[in-house]
Amino acid sequence: MKKLRPADRLIGELILELSYIYIMNIFKDLLIKILSFGKLVLPQVIESADWLIKTNNPSSHCKVRYPKVGGVFVLLFFLSLGCVNPNEPKPNSQNPTDEITQTTTTGYPWDIPATKPDRPLSAGMERLYDNYLAPRPEDNELFSSFKYTRLKGFDYNEENGTISRRDPSKILKENGKYYVWYTKRHTIVPPVGFSRAEQSTDKIPSTDWDLAEIWYATSLDGLTWEEQGVAIERPDKPTVGWRSVTTTDILKWKDKYYLYYQGFLEASGTKGDHCPVAVSYADDIDGPWTPANKIIIPNGEKGTWDQFSIHDPYPLVYKDKIYVYFKAAYGDRPDYLVGNGLAIADNPLGPFTKHPLNPLFNSGHETALFPFKEGIASLTIRNGNESNTIQYAPDGVNFDIAAVTQLMPTAAGSYIPDAFDSNGDGRGITWGLCHFINASKDQKTYHSQLARFDCDLSLDVHDPEMKNTQVWYDHQVYFNQALNEKQRAERGLPIR
Repeated sequence: MKKLRPADRLIGELILELSYIYIMNIFKDLLIKILSFGKLVLPQVIESADWLIKTNNPSSHCKVRYPKVGGVFVLLFFLSLGCVNPNEPKPNSQNPTDEITQTTTTGYPWDIPATKPDRPLSAGMERLYDNYLAPRPEDNELFSSFKYTRLKGFDYNEENGTISRRDPSKILKENGKYYVWYTKRHTIVPPVGFSRAEQSTDKIPSTDWDLAEIWYATSLDGLTWEEQGVAIERPDKPTVGWRSVTTTDILKWKDKYYLYYQGFLEASGTKGDHCPVAVSYADDIDGPWTPANKIIIPNGEKGTWDQFSIHDPYPLVYKDKIYVYFKAAYGDRPDYLVGNGLAIADNPLGPFTKHPLNPLFNSGHETALFPFKEGIASLTIRNGNESNTIQYAPDGVNFDIAAVTQLMPTAAGSYIPDAFDSNGDGRGITWGLCHFINASKDQKTYHSQLARFDCDLSLDVHDPEMKNTQVWYDHQVYFNQALNEKQRAERGLPIR
């Protein structure tokens, strides 16, 4: 091998030294850019880089024979120290995802936490812990599915539309028997319909609840019922309710009984479904009932949401006062909503004061409430963005969604043993009665029928089958919800 001359060796070492300095300066610039971008510039790291470069300056007559590779490791060591400086504040990120990336060290746990975990959560997971009594519906005391049973003992005149029973009250147990009150229509013909109310007469009903009265029945088991007769008859004209008395509910207060109900002064559909609330009272649960012959909860002022109707009066005793929840449909049809409100009194006959926050609910076609823990729970059924929900208010006023469910009972009247004496410890419900308004497949024989529903919305019962979210329906249930001829034509589908 040819021996290098001293001049050649010097030139070679000079080239190596210059290359090393060039590379070190690149590392320095890169380090400054990285640390400056993160606002973590550390002067000591820069000084270290400068020192490494200066110690390899070619002005030292090139005594260094090869690049100082160890200096690179020293530089990287200082770089690692600078990037984890404990005294430097964290940057203020404008992007929430950036902040979550920096603070989250582990994912959401595999085992579902029973309480809200101390970690960033999405809006959906926040609701899971903030809105519901438990993360899993199976553990949520205010979630339930519903099951239904046909009742025995009621005759519907071969379902020809002349007899209808609907809108059951809450159920009381007295004298070893269950009691329920409901709307009964027994007319010579079926109703002509809401939109044809002008065709109604004193004998021909306009709607399913026109020309109706309040009847009651008793049962030993909640399945087989014996109709006892009429409780509230229609009074003479022009007394409130002369046209129809409907949609009742029961209150027991200081050993007396009070039935609240809608009192119609005209056929439903004539001007809408307008009516106020009336009441009758009795010393015995079987009557006789004495009408107060006055409006108990009047309609609202002109222009307010309840100016035309107060429906579905539903009394409970809460905080030693009488709470009567009610509903009203507001807005011009067909663009309308149904809301629920509240009126409070110290005496069953009033005066009642409407709550200033009315309406309390933005959804729900009927009133179906029950004491639960320290507050009030509600079956919010049909109509509105929050239909098919179970809601809860610890104060009986400000309700939030506690569960979302399906196949809820229409016009539910529950068996509530502590409806009037829960004393801040409501235990919930497990069964009641409801109605099916489409009991006849033929609109010409339109009528409603009562049925029993069962559920597990009780603090004292644990029925896993009632906590099932996987409810499967026969396929025909879905196909029954078919497009009408107009909808088929609009979609370019063949007319059947």
